[in-house]
Amino acid sequence: MSRYVNRDSTAVAAALILPPAVAAALVPLRTTLSNTDVALILVVIIVAVAANGHRPAGALAALSSAAWFDFFFTRPYETFTITKSSDIRTALLLLLVGLAVSQLAARARRLQVVAVTDAGYLARIHATANLAQSAQAGAIVDHVRNELVDLLDLRGCRFEYGTLVGRPPRLEPDGTVVVGHRTWDVDRLGFPDGEVELRAFGNGRFLGRFMLQPTPGVTSPLEARLVAVTLADQTGTALSAGR
Repeated sequence: MSRYVNRDSTAVAAALILPPAVAAALVPLRTTLSNTDVALILVVIIVAVAANGHRPAGALAALSSAAWFDFFFTRPYETFTITKSSDIRTALLLLLVGLAVSQLAARARRLQVVAVTDAGYLARIHATANLAQSAQAGAIVDHVRNELVDLLDLRGCRFEYGTLVGRPPRLEPDGTVVVGHRTWDVDRLGFPDGEVELRAFGNGRFLGRFMLQPTPGVTSPLEARLVAVTLADQTGTALSAGR
């Protein structure tokens, strides 16, 4: 989770810094570049920020790009005033296109996880979703527990309802494992010794946790860990429904 927080913070900083920096760098070309060309260059900056950050960072980049486009490339120059109707339209289009593109880029970032999973992973998610439509919560917990053992090649797995005792290593929503305040290198070292918790939330409320019992020396790919998180989320949704 901390990786995404740092990444999003960096994207916000980039949204504030890159548009004015790029716009200022293009000022010497003001007589040779059309305003449309400048706007397209700034859209590229918006896409880059949104693809590497969250949606608010992309929206901020769009607003910043429109403002600095106005400042540097519409008359009167170096004021936030626009007098020509064509420049007003270009600035508005830059803003609207930038906002739309930032939404798409942020969504693509979220969906990238699904794109890299294979058919077997997707089948597990689909089967659990189907079960959640009709089965009791206890049956879903048992189903997901068995899925996690197979998916992550575990020695075992149990589920604790509504308790947070101790501070065991934790499998995070982004697929990383945190031990204390440090990120554990699962890809190189496998899971840490002892049980690893995977929390289940429903409607934003903690409802329980799967206690994973890793097999020593076995590593699980990031895609498998992300599917495990999705299965835990489905469990939390079923528990919150009170079935």
